[in-house]
Amino acid sequence: MRLNSPQINLIIRACMKASRSLIRDFGEIENLQVSSKGPGDFVTSADKRTEKILIEELQKAHPEYGIITEESGIINGTNNKNRWIIDPIDGTMNFLNGIPQFAISIGYEENGEIISGAIFNPIMNEMFCAEKGNGAYLNNSRIRVSNKKKINNALIVTGGPKASSKIKDKIFSEYVNVSKNVSNVRKYGSAALDMAYVACGRFDGYWQRELNYWDISAGVIILKEAGGFVDFFEEDINSPLKKNVLATNSNIHEELKALINKKDIE
Repeated sequence: MRLNSPQINLIIRACMKASRSLIRDFGEIENLQVSSKGPGDFVTSADKRTEKILIEELQKAHPEYGIITEESGIINGTNNKNRWIIDPIDGTMNFLNGIPQFAISIGYEENGEIISGAIFNPIMNEMFCAEKGNGAYLNNSRIRVSNKKKINNALIVTGGPKASSKIKDKIFSEYVNVSKNVSNVRKYGSAALDMAYVACGRFDGYWQRELNYWDISAGVIILKEAGGFVDFFEEDINSPLKKNVLATNSNIHEELKALINKKDIE
């Protein structure tokens, strides 16, 4: 793997360290499913424990860097030049139900641009990572987006809506419109891994509304370095950490965008 910046090495090391307790926690989920208390509180503590390990590892090397993270919010908020963007468990509902489709996601941002990142599924032992100008990798192999050119042959992935969403009908109607015009649509439950899977050609495109920045920050650089294209659409300037994402192999990008805008492809 020809990724050797201090940042990417640090990110990978932090992921590996945090994953040890996460793998142990995941092993306990099956027992908790049948307990009277249920696994909800357990998952919250696993999330916080994983985040704590990640923050400690990253701060050990760079105590001055800013951090945006799901559980703790913004740390060192005055540093907008260098920031870690952390999601300790992306795919919490999968984790909660004993489904091995979740990941640790860490992006590193300089001057508002994500320039390196990693997405690690500890159960599958798949480490997706990239840094600007050096390509994207899955474990030790270089990855590229798919070469599919026709939207009607494309396998697309999406997610949502959340239970609290106020635009469920809009999201469902988009889903119907896209599914009528593509080969198939999947819903896997982890935005980070969805983007990583587009990057390595397993999916041809991905879209989702109402995401958080930490869900997809590492995926942005991994997908770009794998030859894909990422769009943030209908941005809300009052909520910069909320994102609507469209990510593809670049060949089908405009067609998928048109479908989301409710125009059938002839």
